[in-house]
Amino acid sequence: MNIIVSAGGSGGHIYPALSIIEEFKKREKNLQVLYIGTHNRMEKDIIPKKGIPYEYLEIYGFTKDIKRDIKNVFLIRKALKKCMKIMKDFKPDVVIGVGGYVTYPVIKTAKKLKIKTFVHEQNSRPGKVNYLVSRYADAVGVTFKSSIPYLKKSKKIVYTGHPALNGALKTIKYDKTKLGFNASKKLVLYVAGSLGSSSLNDKMLAFLNSDFHKEYEILYITGSNVHIHEFEKKIINKKGIKIIPYFENLPSIMASSDLVISRAGAGTLFEIIGLEKPSIIIPSPNVANNHQFFNAKELEDKKIIEVLEEKEITKEILAEKIQTLLYKEDKIISLKKNMVLYKQINPTDTIYKTIKELIGTSK
Repeated sequence: MNIIVSAGGSGGHIYPALSIIEEFKKREKNLQVLYIGTHNRMEKDIIPKKGIPYEYLEIYGFTKDIKRDIKNVFLIRKALKKCMKIMKDFKPDVVIGVGGYVTYPVIKTAKKLKIKTFVHEQNSRPGKVNYLVSRYADAVGVTFKSSIPYLKKSKKIVYTGHPALNGALKTIKYDKTKLGFNASKKLVLYVAGSLGSSSLNDKMLAFLNSDFHKEYEILYITGSNVHIHEFEKKIINKKGIKIIPYFENLPSIMASSDLVISRAGAGTLFEIIGLEKPSIIIPSPNVANNHQFFNAKELEDKKIIEVLEEKEITKEILAEKIQTLLYKEDKIISLKKNMVLYKQINPTDTIYKTIKELIGTSK
């Protein structure tokens, strides 16, 4: 079986794509995979290191820069020609798009060549490219059921959940004492996102410099764009607080935590569900279509997570929410019970079976 997978731009697209590839590797003995990504984003480094054959396209997202956008039109045409050659040579049974602007020429070319296509949308509000290519696709998988009304032009929509759930269920706990934490104390994990958020860090400083967190310890992951030493200087008392810019296997330290405070990326939310962790979710207000808010809202309505908007944060409100989710046993039990319904789905299995059905109809 030959599959082409395309996803790019951010870990939110790339890691679900890798989870899908892993499912196919487990279940197809003679699998050949080709990954198509961009020439300059993070997938160009991540994918080859995984030993997956990689082809790149020079393509950019559209902006309000007229000169750049005109150039991009020509680059898209060039990308379409390159995709045509790649697919004629590789002869894929199916082409899978998992988000990012690089998927547009990939899915469009597959449609032109009458190759079966599957697109996966991670967020509750579809991105512009997925909204566009979903009309070409033979099937679209969605993480959230609330996405479905936005994808009415799709031939077939399948509720799959998010592939991150599969990975979270297999996660092995990280030994938090290796980071200097007390094995008998509760641990609150704060994750600002892969790049971090200076506006959110500023709000969190007031809490870190308060006396509200004496009973528990905090691992504060700032994100790679934050100047960590400058941030640390602003914290008066660092007892029980450890600050790092990045943690490579985030689900493993999530598994060792008692509470997670995080942004509302779809992958993170489903890792939280898979690990059954109480959480305070702070959606980023600076994302396309405000999708993080809607990601979080769907799960909040099902009483799976607690949502706190960035504009609402004060040290008192945050301290109260943390206290509740760390020590009120009835609240913790209720949240975990509601997570079980989401854990019953098997995202990569559903995606695999959906694609196998598509291929079957083409033979």
